[in-house]
Amino acid sequence: MLAGDRVALARIISKIERRNLETQSLVELLYPHTGKAQIWGITGPPGAGKSTLVDRMIFNLRAQGSAVAVVAIDPSSPFSGGAILGDRIRMQQHAGDAGVYIRSLGTRGHHGGLSHSTKEVVFALDAAKFDVILVETAGVGQTELEILKLAHSVVVALVPESGDSIQVMKAGLMEIADVFVVNKSDRPEADKLVRELTQMVGLGAHDASTWMIPVCKTEAVKDVGIDPLVKEIQKHQNYLISSGKRKEKEKSFLKEELLDILTEELLRSLDLALKTQSGNEVLMQLQEKKMSPYEAARLIAGK
Repeated sequence: MLAGDRVALARIISKIERRNLETQSLVELLYPHTGKAQIWGITGPPGAGKSTLVDRMIFNLRAQGSAVAVVAIDPSSPFSGGAILGDRIRMQQHAGDAGVYIRSLGTRGHHGGLSHSTKEVVFALDAAKFDVILVETAGVGQTELEILKLAHSVVVALVPESGDSIQVMKAGLMEIADVFVVNKSDRPEADKLVRELTQMVGLGAHDASTWMIPVCKTEAVKDVGIDPLVKEIQKHQNYLISSGKRKEKEKSFLKEELLDILTEELLRSLDLALKTQSGNEVLMQLQEKKMSPYEAARLIAGK
């Protein structure tokens, strides 16, 4: 994979998704090669045109000579647990380009919309020497705010009919956005939404050291406004480096990775404990109301 073999990369990603002991040894091997890629998160409500935006951004970044990887987070199929491949089908035109790699991942029932696998797949793509990794999430909501724990720059895509600016504030998007995009900006109400977003951004406390969130207008289908959008994201990347905030973000990401690993290990060990004879006895006592769930939990945890 480190030598550029895309088949090897695909196999490594599949192994990471399986979440077994091999995953651990792979991440241990990959980790020293990470830390160079820029990670851009693309989020927004369904129908905002995120996949088309990503598609156009790929063309723009490739024209600049950047190698680009895309992780498209699809809602997992309720039957197979795998990803629904709509996004990848839409981006097939990049299939013959060795400088582009696109992978769909399922959320696998993970409440935050970003599974532990997603974060470690990004490790693999970083190690595979991609310059920019675009992570497109399935949609926006309180649970989707986890993109903050992975992306250096978060791009929030909206459309004029996605509701008024109050809804944007309610969804917590002001807190996560580094760049706003009003896509499908040829539609009525687009300028009104741009004005409202610009006013909302201006209400925040600003000084010379803070990032002023830009509001970009695009018509992704017509490839309009993509170049200014990419330039704004790149400005944010430069800001992160010059302000020292990139190192802060990376420290925060690594803390999340440690918490994910520890949580995974704890859940695995507790699951095994519940399958033992003593674990079954605790469950029986719980069922017979001889102890409370908290007492049972303390007993299983050995406290």
